Amino acid sequence: MGATIPGDRDRDADRDGEGLTMRANSSATQRGEMCDGCRSLPASHPGFVSIDDETGIRFLSHQHPRQPQLFSVVRQACVRSLSCEVCPGREGPIFFGDEQHGFVFSHTFFIKDSLARGFQRWYSIVLVAMDRIYLINSWPFLLRHLKLTIQSLQSTALKVFDSEQGVCPQRAVRMNSVFSPAVFPHQRSGNAARSLTSLTQHPNLWASLHSSFSWLLKACGSRLTEKLLEGAPTEDTLVLIEKQTEQEEEMNCWEGADGGASRSERHPSESELAHDFLCDDAKLEELPDPKFRSLRHLRQVLGAAEFRQLVWHVLMGNQVIWRGAEPSLIQSAFIVLKSLLPVGCVRSIPYSAQYEEAYKCNFLGLSPDVPIPTHVSSSEFSVLVDVSSEGSCQNSAVANDDVSTLHQFTISSANTQPADRGPTLLNKLEVALSNENLSVDVVSHCLLCLKEEWMNKVKVLFKFSKVDGRGREDTQKVLALLGATGPGEEDNVRLLKFWMTGLSKTYKSHLMTAVRGGERSPSQ
Repeated sequence: MGATIPGDRDRDADRDGEGLTMRANSSATQRGEMCDGCRSLPASHPGFVSIDDETGIRFLSHQHPRQPQLFSVVRQACVRSLSCEVCPGREGPIFFGDEQHGFVFSHTFFIKDSLARGFQRWYSIVLVAMDRIYLINSWPFLLRHLKLTIQSLQSTALKVFDSEQGVCPQRAVRMNSVFSPAVFPHQRSGNAARSLTSLTQHPNLWASLHSSFSWLLKACGSRLTEKLLEGAPTEDTLVLIEKQTEQEEEMNCWEGADGGASRSERHPSESELAHDFLCDDAKLEELPDPKFRSLRHLRQVLGAAEFRQLVWHVLMGNQVIWRGAEPSLIQSAFIVLKSLLPVGCVRSIPYSAQYEEAYKCNFLGLSPDVPIPTHVSSSEFSVLVDVSSEGSCQNSAVANDDVSTLHQFTISSANTQPADRGPTLLNKLEVALSNENLSVDVVSHCLLCLKEEWMNKVKVLFKFSKVDGRGREDTQKVLALLGATGPGEEDNVRLLKFWMTGLSKTYKSHLMTAVRGGERSPSQ
């Protein structure tokens, strides 16, 4: 990012070719001949340098870039930003460029000048990068901060303009002056462009701009990080990215709202409630004892039958309610149980002083004195786990992490499915959990593979039934092909339909766009 460049100057030297221009600009004689409007720093000024101690990156500000190739790219960006590449109304941001000459973010603006034609001069701030995606992703950040710099320059120059006009109004002088073809060239040549320092009356302007631009380049680069992905991103990764974006947008809206409620007074949004998915592993380690450490630990504490009943409700999308006096214990149970589902299927309220409806959350933690509404306790689409403390062990020397000794767990639900009933995924998971030869890490990877397998089936079913709109008979054939029929078919179909709600918006949008564009396969 270079210093601002006057818009109504295109020197003769600029038309002589890049090599000649470089030699002309490196000569002390030519530097001395530059007018004030084309010059930022004095010819004898060495420029400004800022060094980032963390990365060792140097930020340089000078009249011209020292490298010939960089000079050519920057010069072309400056000329285009002030001539042909302008937005409607001319003042504002625009993006242009190509792979060969780089991509440019340019913001054009005017500065008031009492001696200029039209009482203003055009300037632009340009940022050149070879990475198009990086520059586009940085657009909101750059625009927000460059606007502040531009507004500061314009407000400062406006004060100088008003002061000069108060002493000698130029409009009246020009109206009363005699115009003739012979005098006009002399009038034009005598009205040399003024420097930006003169227009703002800011003696340390270039040092200030150097500091602002150095910070902007550093902050813009620091806000984006690279992450190595092996293969295509999973649905969980896509959903997490979408929820992070939603949360950032909500934060920006709250910061920009005038007179709105503070964040603590607002009801948690869905993206906030799901944000804890980003750091579940860290949270589980930080939670105090007693707590659940894994699915196998939860199965050992609850018992095989009760664990199967609870997991069945989780996989079917029913509301899972835990009620007890220890929020950390309930939160650890939710972190463990959420690993059974795709990220997009999870809506969690870890601990609340009142009941929340199922459409708001499928994981709900409640304090012990919160009553459960009748329509919920009698519903087959919910399960309640009451956590109570063992009175006989309260004062005994029991290990802090012995969950089964310190607490009792009572599971109740209006839906009592047979023991042999359940989706295929649940049956395979129980085989892995009951095999003591498999470590906790191996079981976690096994669960991850099972989730990916069934998410792929969900994608096929979504494409076939929702996008293509096939009938019931054809859908049944697809389910048989996916291995979702046979024992537990009803639960398999129910699981697939529930998990379909967890597909990312990116995937759904891609499919709908492909269909609208006529990109159907021959079999369709």
